[in-house]
Amino acid sequence: MSTEKILVTGATGQLGSRIVQQLLRRLPATSIVAGGRKAEKAQALTARGVEFRSVDYDNPSSVDAAMAGVTRVVLVSGTDVGRRVPQHKAVIDAAARAGVKLLGYTSILRATESPLLLAQEHRGTEEVLAAGKVPYILLRHGWYTENSTNSAKLAIQFGVVQTCAGDGRFSTASRDDYAEGDAALILRDGHSPGQRYELAGSTSFTRQEYADLLARKAGRKVSCVQLSQEDYKAALVKAGLPDPVANIISNSDAGAAKGWLFDDSRTLEKVIGRPTITLEQTLDAALAT
Repeated sequence: MSTEKILVTGATGQLGSRIVQQLLRRLPATSIVAGGRKAEKAQALTARGVEFRSVDYDNPSSVDAAMAGVTRVVLVSGTDVGRRVPQHKAVIDAAARAGVKLLGYTSILRATESPLLLAQEHRGTEEVLAAGKVPYILLRHGWYTENSTNSAKLAIQFGVVQTCAGDGRFSTASRDDYAEGDAALILRDGHSPGQRYELAGSTSFTRQEYADLLARKAGRKVSCVQLSQEDYKAALVKAGLPDPVANIISNSDAGAAKGWLFDDSRTLEKVIGRPTITLEQTLDAALAT
């Protein structure tokens, strides 16, 4: 690996920055390139010797320049919902032109079959990869535990967890767990062409079990209120979320009710060599801040 360079796109974001940090545990900083739009957001990484390169998904020339000397790429999915497939294609095409020998894309659990709204652009990106020339692997992430625990204090304050997930189970893992898995897999050789890694938590929980855990931690009642998908979306909008975001969240909960956010393969656990961080551990960290 001493002669290789690995580019991580979205390296100033919540997932990308963690992937860079995990790579720093395995590689010299000179082997890592942090790609992002704003250099000032990468100061903590550049202070450790990581090179920053501008990567603007809407500016193909910046992506081509960022690929110089790069042999492996972690393409962290963008946040511009509705425009992600062409943006990701710009990175994939640039990687092919640069002769990148392996690209890992952070997709979603069972993207090929998933009915979730969130899966649509991931599936579109996977199709671009399949039709292209760059060797790739699919780092298919399940739900992030932080999607629940980031709102734990509000749930405790109001004494309620609202959902339309029914008894559906969420096999969540923390962003740190996913980042560790992504880093380990992009460094690994011997993947099958287009190999899919279904990455999810070692354990799972229902929304009722989550509400019960909140109640135990808070020492007060926290109810789990089951709503229809439409009513749950309306509640999210009333709470201040933009309509498109509320639509995605309510759709994802409805998908969880049908098993689309559950996975018991323990693939991520096998990749990182340990069970993933538990819901309770992530919750404790969120409540401590």
